[in-house]
Amino acid sequence: MLDKPTLLGNSTDMSEFFELSPAGFYVALRVGFAYPAEEHNELPKAWVERYTQRGLMMQDPVIRWVYDNTGAERWSAIRIEDPRNVFEQARKYELNFGVAISFCDSAAVGQRSYGSFARSDREIEDWEIDRLTDLLVALHNDRTPPTNLTKAELQALRMVKDGLLMKEIADLLKVSEGAVKQRLKNAKLKLRAKTGTHAATMATSFGLI
Repeated sequence: MLDKPTLLGNSTDMSEFFELSPAGFYVALRVGFAYPAEEHNELPKAWVERYTQRGLMMQDPVIRWVYDNTGAERWSAIRIEDPRNVFEQARKYELNFGVAISFCDSAAVGQRSYGSFARSDREIEDWEIDRLTDLLVALHNDRTPPTNLTKAELQALRMVKDGLLMKEIADLLKVSEGAVKQRLKNAKLKLRAKTGTHAATMATSFGLI
């Protein structure tokens, strides 16, 4: 239930998430130092606006739980103080029942993926939680940072991150703009990014640059 309702990364088939959490869900993949490499916010827009405007993230029991734990926990079982009554406010938008799921692997220290999944009609069942967990872990593993980026590609991404234009990068590296474009194209393919800027953002979140 983050207050940053953007969608980054490649389009992903989220149909099963919709089926298992019809009231809405939020998924953050490969969270680095600040932001996830990719996120999907399918919570009600009105709730996202209220959540953002009221700055509820820092006091949200779900967010606090996913950063302090791994595994899965139904919202009703989370024993964390809720001074801003986030759960009560969420129920006004039919987010009555839900589960928090958090996963972190040992291969990428400091990165985790998590999700918050909601229903309006009943508690999410054990088998549904197991399936949501499997889906989240699969997405996390699918977004494993590539290991085949070259030094030249990383150098170009670093310059994009610093806000340099194509011509400026070419001049500094003493190569043609075409060579820079090719390096960025290769980097985008390896990172499965849409643009050079997106590739730089992903590389940063993975700790590659």
